[in-house]
Amino acid sequence: MRFVYPQGKRKALTFSYDDGQSFDRRLAELLRSHGMKGTFHLNSGRLGLRRGDEVYIGAEEIKEVYAGHEVACHGVEHRNLPTITRQQAVLEIQEDRKALEQITGGLVQGMSYAFGNYDQEIMEIAKSLGIKYSRTVKDTKNFFPPSDFMAWHPTCHHDNGLLALADSFIDIAGFYELPVMYVWGHSFEFGRSGDWSIIETFVDKMAGREDIWYASNMEIYTYIRAVRQQEFSADGLTMYNPAAVSVWVSTKEGLVEAKPLQQVKLS
Repeated sequence: MRFVYPQGKRKALTFSYDDGQSFDRRLAELLRSHGMKGTFHLNSGRLGLRRGDEVYIGAEEIKEVYAGHEVACHGVEHRNLPTITRQQAVLEIQEDRKALEQITGGLVQGMSYAFGNYDQEIMEIAKSLGIKYSRTVKDTKNFFPPSDFMAWHPTCHHDNGLLALADSFIDIAGFYELPVMYVWGHSFEFGRSGDWSIIETFVDKMAGREDIWYASNMEIYTYIRAVRQQEFSADGLTMYNPAAVSVWVSTKEGLVEAKPLQQVKLS
């Protein structure tokens, strides 16, 4: 047997974009129009700010711009967390969560590290403040899910071999279990250059594939966490799902869904 994604999908694709500049409008709509989901990491202290050529999404338009996507933390003022005091780091994360939750009306439990900088103390602080995962900027060029979601290394930045990796993901090797392709960047990188071709080509290539689960960062975290909570009988043929979401298993006999708090036979 092997764990698979919801409805038996073999692999997952997710996006993570930082800073919340005005070019997010176009990117969020591009993903949405192709049936994909992204996670947008925002600095609540910069909402609505206009500074030179930097124009940030306003608080009043967040629900519309990011409809169908996930809104997550990036620090109130995009400060470099390892170089400030513990109290300042707490406020940078906690106040960002509070502000974004007030705007969205939902839980905000995801994060990406400003400048990609973090250390063990920052990971522990973020986790203690209710953050469930946080993305780094260390490209792995592979599709393994993270061992530690508080140091979630993405597959690649969109300028780091994206289309070649897309082909590898489409024809993914069989040894991968619960593979994830995780693309990250900043929408202003497209906006300032005026060249959106690489991300447009990528989403066109990846859209509408029956074996891909198009999910937000939080949805992938929630599902893989649930998978890791599964309990088995001594012979491995009975599984109990203690999690709050369904978990799917592919067996020789077919696809099995274990609903929350349900025990299922795998053979």
